[in-house]
Amino acid sequence: MRLNAVRQALKGGQLQLGLNFGQLRSSEIPRLLVAAGFQWAFIDTEHGNFDLETVNDICRVSNLAGLCPLVRVADLQYSLVARALDNGAQGIIFPRIEDPKLLETALSWTKFPPQGTRGYGLMAPHLDYEQHTFTEVIDHVNANTLTVLQIESRRAVEARDEILSVPGIDAVMIGPADLSISMGVPGDFQHPTMVEAMEAIRDTCERYGIAPGTQTRAVPQARFWKERGMRFLGCGSEIGFLFEKAKETSAALLKD
Repeated sequence: MRLNAVRQALKGGQLQLGLNFGQLRSSEIPRLLVAAGFQWAFIDTEHGNFDLETVNDICRVSNLAGLCPLVRVADLQYSLVARALDNGAQGIIFPRIEDPKLLETALSWTKFPPQGTRGYGLMAPHLDYEQHTFTEVIDHVNANTLTVLQIESRRAVEARDEILSVPGIDAVMIGPADLSISMGVPGDFQHPTMVEAMEAIRDTCERYGIAPGTQTRAVPQARFWKERGMRFLGCGSEIGFLFEKAKETSAALLKD
């Protein structure tokens, strides 16, 4: 059965690079991302345009290629979480977390009993057609499902101790766009108020043994937070990478 290398690396204190993947409906992209050096991607069903069949295709190719596929669900609902995992996701990203009790319930959906309440719906492809007992499968999958939450509001920053003390969180991915709006500095990701809030989240993560991280939109921002200890580091999006390289190329050739 497949190990979750990203979860293991984060537990070991290593940096893991990923990105937002939610616009280009090509199952070739996971292979490209692995060749480029990325370890994970989150398939964005909150803001992206993918339906469940596309999620399934991308997860299958990602798993075969060695890219850890995570799904950011649109909301904290059991059906969204369970179906994402049943379609090959190695983990879930929970957006807009503010309520510790709701988070505790949502985390339970990612694990089979007795650790959680996830219903058993695995099929042969999930296990690479290997033969295992129910107990072996349950223990393995529970130990290899990555759980990530997003802090995206002033309220969540203020309640971070209560939120991050909930058992079962592997990583945090700060959502800087929504957080900047909530903090009254929309789009100003380097504003002292933002930096202070994000460093406070990072420090609280470290106290609870959670990998701190954030999504970023450009290399300078990613480098800034890498140097400040963010280990679950999102570095843009697949469509952003395509646009930036296309713009760079056309500018270089048309400027003469």
